[in-house]
Amino acid sequence: MRRSGQGAARLAGLAAAVLCAAVLSLCLGARQLAPGTVLRALLGAAGEAERAAADIVRLVRLPRTAGGLLAGAALAASGTVIQTVLANPLAAPNIIGINSGAGLGVAICCALAPGAAVLTPPAAFLGAFGGVSLVLALSRRAGASRITLVLAGVAVSGMLSAGVDLVLTLVPDALVGYSDFRIGGLAQVSMQKIAPAAWVIVPCLAVLLLLAGEMDVLALGEDLAHSLGLRVRAVSLLLLALAAALAGAAVSFAGLLGFVGLVAPQIARRLVGGGARRLLPGAMLLGALLLTLCDLAARVLFAPFELPVGIVLSLAGGPFFLWLLFRQRHRETAAERP
Repeated sequence: MRRSGQGAARLAGLAAAVLCAAVLSLCLGARQLAPGTVLRALLGAAGEAERAAADIVRLVRLPRTAGGLLAGAALAASGTVIQTVLANPLAAPNIIGINSGAGLGVAICCALAPGAAVLTPPAAFLGAFGGVSLVLALSRRAGASRITLVLAGVAVSGMLSAGVDLVLTLVPDALVGYSDFRIGGLAQVSMQKIAPAAWVIVPCLAVLLLLAGEMDVLALGEDLAHSLGLRVRAVSLLLLALAAALAGAAVSFAGLLGFVGLVAPQIARRLVGGGARRLLPGAMLLGALLLTLCDLAARVLFAPFELPVGIVLSLAGGPFFLWLLFRQRHRETAAERP
């Protein structure tokens, strides 16, 4: 009971931290704005003297903040599901082919139907689901160890990224500002770009929360879950489809952001526990917080110049992934010893 109360308190603390990060994101940047100015801009009550500031808030910072919160929550939830279904703490959307598959889907969609923003999330989903399916098939054929899955994901991600390069070689205008898309960033995000993805992300997050009980049963292991009456194959497929949809929708407007789906679930487990009813919302809040703070740092640290947020995430997430990899390898080696 006490642990449950601690988990709820930590979730509330994370929610408060996300709110504070969102306020800072709206106020800080190349030009600092007072909270009162931001509030009047959001309410449409800004005076004539504040028109320029109001335009900055409504047209630049609000879409950027909303995009960071949505993409962070979506990628973190996707990573949580993938790690649960595959029983692999090293799995994440950018590692097992989901992000690169979504990127290929977006590139093909933009090449065939330029300007059709509403088609981007479905195309990203198809690419993401195809990527993760290919990785799973290859890893099972080669041997279903956790390291094999990661290596298969790296190989498939490389091939899918090469596919993106091929599309852009044939249709150079398919993705304007492709370097920003590949690194991942929120600088060019607008409400028009976010809206189609939001219609995918919000319902998928809601469905995942409803499936938290099934995720807890699945986490017990396939054999035990099957003995408890869970339709393991169908539930696993549904969860992976939701994970692909979430990551694909985030990639469709934020680019190939990495490590959010790896780092946020790992930290959330340590903060709120491993039960999906607390882990999912905890990971969503941490993902939103992580991406918003990294984007804020990318804007503020070298102002008036700014870095793509994907660079900041890679600098923070790369060492974390290596630590997890060596830790997992050490555990597997210890388990093999007589």
